[in-house]
Amino acid sequence: MNSFSGKLAVVTGGGSGMGRELVIQLAAQGCSVAACDWHADAVAQTADLARADAPPGVRVSSHACDVSDEAQVLRFRDELLAEHATGHVDLVFSNAGIGGAGSFVKDSRQEWERTFAVDFWGVYYCARAFLPLLIASGDGVLVNTSSVNGFWAALGPGMPNTAYATAKFAVKGFTEALIEDLRSNAPQVRVAVVMPGHVGTDIVGNTFRAHGKDPEQMSQAQLEEMVPADARAKLAEAGLLPERPSAGDLRAMLVRISHDFRDKAPLSAAGAATVILDGVRSGAWRILVGDDAKMLDERIRGQPDAAYDYTDLFGDLIQAAQAAGQAAGVPSPG
Repeated sequence: MNSFSGKLAVVTGGGSGMGRELVIQLAAQGCSVAACDWHADAVAQTADLARADAPPGVRVSSHACDVSDEAQVLRFRDELLAEHATGHVDLVFSNAGIGGAGSFVKDSRQEWERTFAVDFWGVYYCARAFLPLLIASGDGVLVNTSSVNGFWAALGPGMPNTAYATAKFAVKGFTEALIEDLRSNAPQVRVAVVMPGHVGTDIVGNTFRAHGKDPEQMSQAQLEEMVPADARAKLAEAGLLPERPSAGDLRAMLVRISHDFRDKAPLSAAGAATVILDGVRSGAWRILVGDDAKMLDERIRGQPDAAYDYTDLFGDLIQAAQAAGQAAGVPSPG
């Protein structure tokens, strides 16, 4: 697929982040888009932004859909086919995702399964719903978003990430398994897996809201449950919270974390969308997004047994950071 012009793409999670940027960039390149998100107002805003830069003849539609609910995915499919007056789609970007339930041991089963449902079942349901339409296009591409946590199931010391990583491993495995299946049984369609590192998106804030934990609407007791006493103590030691934080202090910290994840990322959502679209155009089946993703991929492939021995995996980086700190007159920790 050398060009997206004249094609029709489906983008899930189109209300913000990489999904929003995929919609905008696809439309600007002459591709009609049907975008969905669980947040109807956000995806409607995306559609307005995309239409503003789209050439004549490009149609961008927005749809409310929770991809973890197969009935909603099927409704979304039927809506877009009617709105775009078509019997096929050319590209499907299964991009919707949330975090949450980092610990299988401590976090609630409900939150764990909600995260897994959005991040894996959403991809699966979209593949089931849209594969016949991709086959009908004669030149379809299914693009599933995994993560660096699809090949590295942690965030570092003391930061388990089980629900998200389990789902993203499943997305990666499912997508790779489809490569030969499609070659053998539906050669009109190819598949690609996207593995981003840290990209500047609203996933932290969206995760809060998806699990009913919007900091702006939580009580003091709920905020203290979300940030337990041991975590509050460590944050106070680091100067990130007062010793006895108020609800306002906790709320402001959580909002700041969400904004910092988005605004201080090494790669913007727009930059990530460009990498993804370049990869799809080139025919790549495996698209690493960000220098951090490339670094992690190289290290874990090179030292698989050290993947969770952080000192071995990142020892040279730690030494380099310490040397740089010493050269700048910053004392080493400890």
